[in-house]
Amino acid sequence: MPKPVASQVIVITGGSSGIGLATAIEAARRGARVVLAARNRQSLDEAVGSIRAQGGEAIGVPTDVTDAAQVQALAVAAEETFGRIDTWVNNAGVLNVAGFLDQPLEDFEQVMRVNFLGQVYGARAALPYLEASAGALVCIGSAYGDRGAPLWTAYCASKHAIKGWLDGLRVELRKAGSPVRVTLIKPATINTPLFGKAKTQIGVKPVGMPPYYAPELVAEAVLHAAESDERDVYVGESGLALSLGERMSPKLVDAFMGLFAFPLQRSREPKDADAPNNLYAPVTDDGGVRDGLPELRWSPYAAAKRHPIRAWAAAGLVAGLAAAVTRRKR
Repeated sequence: MPKPVASQVIVITGGSSGIGLATAIEAARRGARVVLAARNRQSLDEAVGSIRAQGGEAIGVPTDVTDAAQVQALAVAAEETFGRIDTWVNNAGVLNVAGFLDQPLEDFEQVMRVNFLGQVYGARAALPYLEASAGALVCIGSAYGDRGAPLWTAYCASKHAIKGWLDGLRVELRKAGSPVRVTLIKPATINTPLFGKAKTQIGVKPVGMPPYYAPELVAEAVLHAAESDERDVYVGESGLALSLGERMSPKLVDAFMGLFAFPLQRSREPKDADAPNNLYAPVTDDGGVRDGLPELRWSPYAAAKRHPIRAWAAAGLVAGLAAAVTRRKR
């Protein structure tokens, strides 16, 4: 049986902002001991200090996930400090927004190194420890891992790669009799500092396709995966709808993207290609948990995944009420 979060040691890459920081804060609040990793030492120290000030246990390990040796050192530091690793969360990610032919190949490659190879390096470092603890490998993908979007080609490619890699890894682990649980989290558009730190060549600060969901919803999904055995979890109904639409009619989604993706992924805030971004190195401030976008703080689908019995009971109640109303009208 998986351990409850309160009894776990949880490692989180990209832990100084956004989804990673939201997950670390909630995990520590529930009693977990957390290890945060990020490139930005100052923001990492601030995140750890904030968690400790609230009574949580946390350490920060400066880590560039594109360096396999640094990721291995992160795993060693976690084990030496807390004795084991129960859940490893691959979360570090960057964004480059540009037309495919407009971006340098080096930028495309860097997105793949951070978003995809960073997770590969994380799994290689973590799996021996997770085997020992019968732990969980939780990887942050994206709804764009099921369906690509214009101007986000490098990001979407990295998230597609994560899905394909994990599909094969799960089968290999099962064949070997491994106790490790592997979960892929697929968020829709989340209100995080990802957009403000992105490199952009469209002349403005980019944003994702609305609606925007609160980072804490993803944190809840991650921690649910840490103490359960989920395979794939969507966060945000819009992401699930995008995936279903892709399965039913890719050409229709092509048409939708052609009409709406270009304008909806542009903010009104000017931003040059040379503006500070975190594609190759950290910015001065990682930005905390969220951006300033209007966000949804509840997801019926995510709630149903965490509490399936309650969801079925609610659905049964609604169906029963509907049937009673129908009979009365008759």
